[in-house]
Amino acid sequence: MSMSTGPAGPLRFPRDFGWGAATSAYQIEGAAKEDGRGESVWDTFSRTPGRTRNGDTGDVAVDHYHRYADDLDLMRDLGLRSYRFSISWPRIQPDGTGAPNQRGLDFYRRLLDGLHERGIAPMATLYHWDLPQALQDAGGWESRDTAHRFADYADALFHALGDRVPVWLTINEPKTVVQNGYLTGHHAPGRQDPDAAYLVAHHLQLAHGLAVHALRATGGTGRIGPAFNLHPCYPADDSPEAAAAARLLDGYENRLYLDSALRGSYPQDVLADLGPQSRMVGGIRDGDLAVISAPVDLLAVQYYTPIYVSADGGTERRWPTSEAEWQQIYPDGMYDTLTRVTRDYGPIPLTVTENGLPTPDTLAADGTVDDPGRISFLRDHLAAAHQAIAAGVPLESFHVWSLLDNFEWDQGYDQRWGLIYVDYPTQRRVLKRSAHWYRSVIADGGF
Repeated sequence: MSMSTGPAGPLRFPRDFGWGAATSAYQIEGAAKEDGRGESVWDTFSRTPGRTRNGDTGDVAVDHYHRYADDLDLMRDLGLRSYRFSISWPRIQPDGTGAPNQRGLDFYRRLLDGLHERGIAPMATLYHWDLPQALQDAGGWESRDTAHRFADYADALFHALGDRVPVWLTINEPKTVVQNGYLTGHHAPGRQDPDAAYLVAHHLQLAHGLAVHALRATGGTGRIGPAFNLHPCYPADDSPEAAAAARLLDGYENRLYLDSALRGSYPQDVLADLGPQSRMVGGIRDGDLAVISAPVDLLAVQYYTPIYVSADGGTERRWPTSEAEWQQIYPDGMYDTLTRVTRDYGPIPLTVTENGLPTPDTLAADGTVDDPGRISFLRDHLAAAHQAIAAGVPLESFHVWSLLDNFEWDQGYDQRWGLIYVDYPTQRRVLKRSAHWYRSVIADGGF
């Protein structure tokens, strides 16, 4: 493929590149009590006073459950070739077990059929953090049994929807569940228990592997892989202490998930740091890593921010942040992340399934939304992805986070991440300037 680089000429992506956008069920669907949907940990968490900004919940979100056909038309109008979304586990199994809820399946059938009718390839995520509350009550991801319940849920979806889904992603950002759900407590289930956190990490990885095995057992033709948010960890100075601290943090941020899924082993430095008495080390059984490392067809990479690690193991800020204070804007980290995966783990096909930022978007009197910060962010990160392709990275597609403004977890509705502005009181959708820009990028195959 011929691609020009540099300031003189346009950046052209491969002709079959999968230009996309991404969402997740709890953040957009709403309809929290409709058509047999059960309670999730995020229903419980967001309804608990003090847990979310302004007490916001996903009860209504952006009402995608009822407005999906109009949203599909917007995707078509943007020219999207790929749409990455998630399936709500409590919509399919209200209590996390048993026969699937037909009304829940029917919603996703309608969504998938609508995508195919518009020429948009579906990419379905099995789990984007909305664990059925009944399973949480039985121990949640601290319980090994939850990984097996997840495999049953996945199997039900493969049989019901497999003919319509070309790409499945298993678990979205297990690291965020571990860190935000069990270390800081900022996300559901809102725990602060480091010993539980890494047992949860193991069970999430086990659930991923069991789902891969379940898909293979159906004989289906769909592709499958995990979705990891990867944070490049750089030493904050030239000292050997900073290098060692950055290496260990890289183990917790990246290799814990990459090594187990793609190499069949947990990084020894992380296991040693956790110690032999840790619940995670004690929870690893014979054969688990063979299950976790079941061969996958692709790896979904989500990149938002780098981490700079000082000699004492602390972190430093080096670059301007977005409205999300944890996010440093550093496009070169996209290149470093993609090339690192290919270098360290071989030529596994890659997809970027999330990249974006929140900006202070307002609806102007003339009905437009101008978000120049998002355009420059996406342009710079797409240029870094293009550079990675030129360096030999087998990157197939790129999904902007997010298609729509939505419920941003503990931040409620204060942060707007979408290409499409949502006026929450009316649910009116307005294409931001970034959406018009992205549409032209897709039409031109680059910029």
